[in-house]
Amino acid sequence: MPFRPVQPEKLSAAVIRQIEQLVLRGILRPGERLPPERDLAERLGVSRPSLRDAIGHLQDIGLLSARPGAGIFVADVLGSAFAPALTQLFARHDEAVFDYLSFRRDMEGLAADRAARLGSDTDLAVVQAVFEKMEGAHPKRNADEEAQLDAQFHMAIIEASHNVIMLHMMRSMYQLLREGVFYNRQVMFKQRTTRQALLDQHRAINDALQARDGQAARSAVHTHLDYVERAMRDHQKAERNEDVARQRLDHETNG
Repeated sequence: MPFRPVQPEKLSAAVIRQIEQLVLRGILRPGERLPPERDLAERLGVSRPSLRDAIGHLQDIGLLSARPGAGIFVADVLGSAFAPALTQLFARHDEAVFDYLSFRRDMEGLAADRAARLGSDTDLAVVQAVFEKMEGAHPKRNADEEAQLDAQFHMAIIEASHNVIMLHMMRSMYQLLREGVFYNRQVMFKQRTTRQALLDQHRAINDALQARDGQAARSAVHTHLDYVERAMRDHQKAERNEDVARQRLDHETNG
């Protein structure tokens, strides 16, 4: 018979599994510091030696990292999603910007549809809370704050879709966006009409999600990212036109 004696699980194995699940589900994020050893052992209800065994194993497999004098942190596992050479290639070619936007359009449209159907009431409350922060930030005209909240809003939707593969893939893509690899988000918040349009588009996405209308949520995401693509193309065209105008001015004044 194919039965074997049941072996009691080591406490360290249970700790490993719990931390792995927290990282997998995106609850513990790259760069996040774990509580001090004593506090964490008490929260988990295990001895400090068992906790050390678990932490050591998670460091060995690359999920956690130690910083001398600072503590234990979730490793920056997203940093390895793209090789440095590929990241630099993205940054040098405009084609990557629009392929990135097209990819986001498809993935985030799907995520919005899933979030409307599968997200819990708490998931949608998080999306609502972030949108309310966006509304509160709008009168301040702070491009940095608006860009940060924009990213939080979209990530809240992806988290609400409850697909861990999509979550980590899109989080890595947003990391590149934060680093300015694809485009500078602040460009989108410079003009008053653009800022208001973006807020209205996010409101439409949020309204569809709160109504649990997956098709409307997907459509609102597509409308939003189509607008972003047009704005980026217009911006690039304006920059090229300005370069030509400066050449003409230089020729007229110094020629």
